[in-house]
Amino acid sequence: MKFKEITNKPVADLTRLITEKREALRAFRFGSAGAKAKNVKEGRNLRKDIARIMTEMQKHKS
Repeated sequence: MKFKEITNKPVADLTRLITEKREALRAFRFGSAGAKAKNVKEGRNLRKDIARIMTEMQKHKS
């Protein structure tokens, strides 16, 4: 997800999106604990997306 896509969304959508990303990260971590993950960069990308969303939410607070 690009930062430009995040900046145009309202806070309610960002909150919903961050919840979805955190759930996907949790599923990735625990789902692939015993098996090989096909996309090994997925966890890193999810964490970066979460950080981008949280950064944008901080901008809206100020």
